[in-house]
Amino acid sequence: MLELKNLSYRYPQAQAPALDDVSLEVPRGCVMGLLGPNGAGKTTLISHLSGALAVQSGQILIDKKPLQQVRAKTPTRIAVAPQEHAFYPMLTVAENLAVFASAGGLSGARKKQRITACTQFAQLEQFSSVRAERLSGGLKRRLNLAIALLPEPELMLFDEPTVGVDPQSRAFILDAIKSLAQQGAAVIYASHYMEEIEAIADRVAILDHGQVLREGALDELLSKSAMLLTLAADGLDALMLSPFGTVEQAGTHWRVHLSAGNGPASVLAALEAAGIEVRHAEFGRHDLEQLFMTLTHRSLRD
Repeated sequence: MLELKNLSYRYPQAQAPALDDVSLEVPRGCVMGLLGPNGAGKTTLISHLSGALAVQSGQILIDKKPLQQVRAKTPTRIAVAPQEHAFYPMLTVAENLAVFASAGGLSGARKKQRITACTQFAQLEQFSSVRAERLSGGLKRRLNLAIALLPEPELMLFDEPTVGVDPQSRAFILDAIKSLAQQGAAVIYASHYMEEIEAIADRVAILDHGQVLREGALDELLSKSAMLLTLAADGLDALMLSPFGTVEQAGTHWRVHLSAGNGPASVLAALEAAGIEVRHAEFGRHDLEQLFMTLTHRSLRD
């Protein structure tokens, strides 16, 4: 459904582009997890898709048609559930839904049906008469979600939608977003929480410095990443482990990102031959956080 082709963007007076030749595809029924450190380009990308920023270079296509053309004809095909609370605090839940339904062009029986459906989807029935400012953090996120769903969008953009919510609300929101994709929507989900991306994403794109460092099906990305051997033993050092791959120390443990042709058995055999007694050994592929940290070089970003 969504295609980004060589998308680039540079803010005025910026030394480097915020987006640099980004190409992605998001089909219907797919959750695309968008990861990146602060300043990686995630918000700029979502701003383009939501219409807040005009394309400088490259293309954004919806069903092979330019985004600008699609938004001009049917703007409600795309919806955003932002990190900020996007509703009127002084209005009740029901009043907010009525206002945004009208803003989305809904009226009559159709408006009533969509308000009821979205209230039920977000499980807000018992809070319909409560002013939005009095809702808990999790309920406010659910109101954001209900408002975004009113016009039945085909492309959903979520920008850090679980910031500051309790674990139960987070689980509900993640399940709800996954169900939207299962019903045929295309979803882009930007988050700093790796476990959320692993829980709901079908595909993942890792951005940094405006470029796509890695993109693909989640299982494929993790299976292609280096195999990881974690060890704890007295007498270990980087010099001893470095012939087998890239080595890093994490407290009392050593991590070896095994290079091609090396397996855990060869490492353990070499340590045994050297008289090293291993207290702990764990072997497996990277998880998403380890892959992310490897690609972005662990640098702290403002």
